[in-house]
Amino acid sequence: MPLQGPETSRPRLMRPAGPGRSEAAPIELFFDLVYVFAIVQISHTLLADLSWLGALRVAVLFGAVWWAWNYSAWAMNWLDPRSGLVRLLNAALMLAALGMSLALPHAFDEDGLLFVACYVGAQVLRAGFMAIAMRGHVLGGNYTNLLAWSATAGVIWIAGALVPPDLRLAVWLVALVVDVAAPRFNYRFPGLGAAPMSTWPTDPEHLAERNRLVFIIALGESILIMGFTLSELDPVPPGAVLATLLGFAGLFVQWWNYFALAGHDTQASRGYGNTAALRSAFAYAHALMVGGAIIVAVSIEVRITHPENEPTIVFTSVGGPLVYLLGNILFLRSRTGSVAQSRYGAMAALVLIGVAGLLLGHSVPSLVVGVATTTVMAALAVITQVSGSRTRAGTDPPASSGGGDV
Repeated sequence: MPLQGPETSRPRLMRPAGPGRSEAAPIELFFDLVYVFAIVQISHTLLADLSWLGALRVAVLFGAVWWAWNYSAWAMNWLDPRSGLVRLLNAALMLAALGMSLALPHAFDEDGLLFVACYVGAQVLRAGFMAIAMRGHVLGGNYTNLLAWSATAGVIWIAGALVPPDLRLAVWLVALVVDVAAPRFNYRFPGLGAAPMSTWPTDPEHLAERNRLVFIIALGESILIMGFTLSELDPVPPGAVLATLLGFAGLFVQWWNYFALAGHDTQASRGYGNTAALRSAFAYAHALMVGGAIIVAVSIEVRITHPENEPTIVFTSVGGPLVYLLGNILFLRSRTGSVAQSRYGAMAALVLIGVAGLLLGHSVPSLVVGVATTTVMAALAVITQVSGSRTRAGTDPPASSGGGDV
C-alpha cells in the first residue's frame, strides 16, 4: 500500500514501495520479543502492589514502555528494514527496552535512573536518527520537532529520577503527559513551528499489523503467567485448575473480541486511514487495549491463588475488560466514527458485576466474578462477529459513513 501523505524527495533509508511493503519485517518481530519481557515485568510489578498507589505507578511505567514501543513501530513504518543501519538502530532500541524492563520493578526505588536513562536514550536516539535519515523529506523536519519534544520530556524524566521516591510519581506523571500530548499539539515547538499530522505519510496496514502483534504479545503474557503460577503450586488444588481453565476461556474470548473488531477485513480495518485517525486508533486506543489485557493477566493469577473473593479480585477482573473496552470505543470512533453502543452496554454490565462482587464479598467464590465477566465479554464477541459478518455481506453502512454499531 502506498504511503498516505504529501510526496517529497525519497531518502535512501525510506522503506520501498511495492508488494509486501505493509508486512512486519523479521527485525520488527525480533524487536517485539523484548516487549514480552517488558509486559511480564509490568504485570509482576502490579501484582507486587495491588493498591491504588501501586496501580498509578505501574500505569506511569506502562505509559513509558508503551510510548517507547509506539514510536519505534511508527519509525519502522518509514524505515527500510533491510538496511544495516536500520537494523543497528533496532538493536540499540532493543537494548534500551531490555534495560527499562530490568529496572521496572524497582523504578520507584533504586533503579529509577536506569529506567529513565534507557527510556530517554531510546526516545532521543530514535528521533535524532530519523531527523538525519529523512533529511530533505518532510519527515526530517517533523522528526526534528519530535526530537525537541522528546528532549524536553527527557529532562523532566531525569529530574524525576533524581528527586526522592515520594516525589517521583508526580514528576514522572508530568513527563509522561508531555510525551503523550506532543502529537495532540502537532509537535509545535518554539522556533520550529508545527508538524501537523497531515504531513506524516503513513501506511495504515503496516501500523495495524504491528499493533495486532503487540496485542497478541500481551495475551501471550497471560498464558505465561497461568503456566508459571500453576506449576508453582504443589499440590495443585481443584479450584486452581478451574481458575486456570476459566482464565484460558477469558483469554480466548478477549482474542476473539479483538480480532472480530480490529482484525483483517473488518469494518474498522477498512475505515478512516488519515494519520490523525491512525494516531488515535493505534498510539492511544491500543495503549488502553494492551493495558487492559495486562490487567486481565493479573486478575487470572490472583484468582488462581486466591479462591475467596476479595476487592482486588473484583477490581482487576472488572477493571481489565473496562480499560480494554475504553480502548475499543476510541478505536472505533477513530476509524469508523461509530458510537459503539454494544461496548457501552458491556461496560454497564461489567460495572454492575463489580458492584455486586464488592457487596457480596466473601459470600461468593472468586470464580463467580470471573465467570460473570467472561460471559459478558463472550456475548460481546458474538455480537461483534455477527455485526462484522453483516458488514462483509454489504448489509451495513460503509465505515466512512460513520455507521455500524459494534
